[in-house]
Amino acid sequence: MKNISKSDHELLRRAIEDAEKRTNTHIALVVVPVSDRYHMYPLAYGALLALALGGALALFCPQLALRTSFVAEAAVFVVFSAVFDWMPLRLRLVPGFIRRTRARNFAHREFGARIATTHRGGLLLFVSLGERYVELLADRDLHARVGQQRWDRIVGDLTSGARTGQTVKCLQAAISACRDAIQASAQKSV
Repeated sequence: MKNISKSDHELLRRAIEDAEKRTNTHIALVVVPVSDRYHMYPLAYGALLALALGGALALFCPQLALRTSFVAEAAVFVVFSAVFDWMPLRLRLVPGFIRRTRARNFAHREFGARIATTHRGGLLLFVSLGERYVELLADRDLHARVGQQRWDRIVGDLTSGARTGQTVKCLQAAISACRDAIQASAQKSV
């Protein structure tokens, strides 16, 4: 998924406004570059490589002076910590379940801040680009009316379409699909 431009933001804002008018439901779209900064991972992997180097030097070059060995370890730590700090590489160092957990927690915090605190309820479409994570959260009543299968289908269509690189079109389609699902559930309940 690619980052979203300002003109794309405007298109998505208009799509949300249209969906909110037609459904009388609050809809929030949150697209973030990453759900966490994962600052610990470059340092941890840099330290691990420095320790591995220290062990290898002690094992294979026992005659090497302690001072030289320490400088080599420090250099490896600094260099690899800096290299691993590049965000695409940093994200690859983080285990998948941790990335998903952090993105999921961020989505639920955003839901609490943007939807759960409003009196009219609604839904949140959350996308974390770095983690390649999408979640759709709806308030209890809306979720009961629409059903999990419909939400899962919308998320599945969004994620499969976003792999083609057409993130904005996929988000617009997801917003339209949410609107249609809400409208269909309102007609069923009447």
